[in-house]
Amino acid sequence: MSEPKSPAPAGDMYKGWVFKWTNYIKGYQRRWFVLSNGLLSYYRTQAEMGHTCRGTINLATATITVDDACNFVISNGGAQTYHLKASCEVERQRWITALELAKAKAVRMQAESDDSGDDFSMSPLPVAPSQGGGSQNSEVQSTLRTLGSKVEDLSTCNDLISKHGSALQRSLSELDSLRLTGEAGDKIRQVTERATLFRITSNAMINACRDFLALAQAHSKRWQKALQAEREQRVRLEEALEQLAKQHNHLERAFRGAAQANAIVDNKGAAGLGKGEASDEDDDNEFFDAMEDAPEFITVPADPQFHKRSSSNASGLNSEMCADDQSLNEEPLAMNPESPSQDSAPLKKRRTRIPDKPNYSLNLWSIMKNCIGKDLSKIPMPVNFNEPLSMLQRLSEDLEYHELLDRAAKCHSSLEQMCYVAAFCVSAYSTTVYRTGKPFNPLLGETFELDRQRESGYRSLCEQVSHHPPAAAHHVISERGWTLRQEITVASKFRGKYLSIMPLGTIHAVFGKGNHHYTWKKVTTTVHNIIVGKLWIDQSGEVDVVNHTTGDRCHLKFAPYSYFSRDVARKVTGVVMDKDGKAHYVLSGTWDEKMEFSRVMQSSRGGENGAEGKQKTVYQTLKARELWKRNPLPNGAENMYFFTALALTLNEPEDGVAPTDSRRRPDQRLMEFGRWDEANSEKQRLEEKQRSARREREREAASQRASSQSDDGAPHDNYKALWFERCKDQITGEQVHIYKGGYWEAKELGGWEGCQDIF
Repeated sequence: MSEPKSPAPAGDMYKGWVFKWTNYIKGYQRRWFVLSNGLLSYYRTQAEMGHTCRGTINLATATITVDDACNFVISNGGAQTYHLKASCEVERQRWITALELAKAKAVRMQAESDDSGDDFSMSPLPVAPSQGGGSQNSEVQSTLRTLGSKVEDLSTCNDLISKHGSALQRSLSELDSLRLTGEAGDKIRQVTERATLFRITSNAMINACRDFLALAQAHSKRWQKALQAEREQRVRLEEALEQLAKQHNHLERAFRGAAQANAIVDNKGAAGLGKGEASDEDDDNEFFDAMEDAPEFITVPADPQFHKRSSSNASGLNSEMCADDQSLNEEPLAMNPESPSQDSAPLKKRRTRIPDKPNYSLNLWSIMKNCIGKDLSKIPMPVNFNEPLSMLQRLSEDLEYHELLDRAAKCHSSLEQMCYVAAFCVSAYSTTVYRTGKPFNPLLGETFELDRQRESGYRSLCEQVSHHPPAAAHHVISERGWTLRQEITVASKFRGKYLSIMPLGTIHAVFGKGNHHYTWKKVTTTVHNIIVGKLWIDQSGEVDVVNHTTGDRCHLKFAPYSYFSRDVARKVTGVVMDKDGKAHYVLSGTWDEKMEFSRVMQSSRGGENGAEGKQKTVYQTLKARELWKRNPLPNGAENMYFFTALALTLNEPEDGVAPTDSRRRPDQRLMEFGRWDEANSEKQRLEEKQRSARREREREAASQRASSQSDDGAPHDNYKALWFERCKDQITGEQVHIYKGGYWEAKELGGWEGCQDIF
């Protein structure tokens, strides 16, 4: 192990390696300590400083004691005690000095905050910009307070020097009492004299600092007047400049009006034509301003041939781009869907809040320690670790940014459409970044409808079609030219420190215009810090979005989080290619914030990279433009499970939904109201009811096998989904559940006779 470094000062911060006592098995362990703003925190490594703090002590209420030459103890009265050991006595003394300074400053700041209302004139209160004198006075007084604070720090240093100097002199006096003679006695007297001179010098330094502060206070009024005069002169200059700008604008408008009047007089017979020519001239100016940024590249400098085009070549390039990039370049992605058809009835007002999450203490380890080596889908979990939504509702949250599919349905180019579909694939993960709560496992036969036909033009239906393994089928139909369907089965692995969730299944998006059929899969979700620390979520893996109609493909890569990576966290990159493998667009961004696209102008193969001789492709691209951006969370989302605006409405009670709808689930509703104990009891009742129904179906299946006197291929459970039918997918060849129709018709008639009693 390398020698621990001494604490490194950074302003008022001290940090460095110190050995900390952990337990009798491991003893002292090397930890990274940071002293800042009166708080002493420690981490296992320097890399943890950004996200995981192992412990913190407030020095304002702590005591610092020294055990021996290298050991010292910090305690705040019994709740927290750190037994620390430095690598040497010098390093220990540096830490003791830094800690005592920080403690004195923290105690002083705490006393000032308690008495902050006593000295109004010295407090740097914010002042409106118009109150120039008060603002400047506040700044000067704040500066003087800072100087005073530094002088008090020096006074604390002086006290420490005096204390340690006195101890040194006592030790020297004890040595002198031994009646040493000769050279040893002379040395002791010499050291004593030097220690006395050092104390005198430190006192002189403190007195000089006090004199400096007094001088600064004496001259503060003169500085304040000078600053006020400078500010008033600046304001006068700004007003004069603003007046000149207004006059210039007025003269310019008058000149344009006169020129236009002269043009009308000179061309009396062609007034309309003259106006049209002026408009064309403006359009040309705007066109060339826009093309000014066109040759800008984000990966490598553009090839010189793109700079030396003739006017005809430039127009040819423009027409080529417009044929493929019209809506991408000219129509920004505004999250405002087309207005629905006008109806006499007003749109339903959705809720914007749910009851705040109760502040219950959780002990996840007491539950998870019994889960190692078991299938998590079969282990009952209390609602304390849940959020008041079911997995079916979480699946419906994929439609948070359905506008991307609306835009994709309007595209004339399949490559352009692929960009929007890929962005929709990424956007589905943006709602998970802070969502560490577990959704409710749906009961077999449970459904969830999301009818947003009037607001957004689509209708969504989910049904739990299997319980072991748990599988949910999802079908969405939109009036704006697209259909989405998926069947997701979740596999999970608990690995002690983290939990991996692997969605299995394929997502299909079909567009009526051109009959383009896209498929892709979901990436792995990892929940970190299951046992110790704050839970956080990461998405990692690779996704291929494939257009089975044209052969176009987009390869997306979700980069896993790494302590040592220089890239931005949660990074996603992708390349859109045609069936021949030629790249047309490069996608980049993060799955929790936004995605951008860049049109590829040219690609080339780089040099060899690695021993295998693989070559790296270098893309020359135009300037990146925004393709998708995450909507901000509602106010107070941290108290409402970090739900998005759509998620807040998912469990809102609605009339006319099926009896099996997740909104009618009693344990989930009780949890939303904060009645967790009742919710846990209700959850156990529902699960037992589900197990009884399963045993009854197994008995019926067994009796059918006995009556037919055959067991070849006979199912052990004869359950069949109500709204979905199991069949072979024509694209992937998988056995999936596809919507067979009838739900929305049953809702209109109110005929729910086929629904089971699951609640």
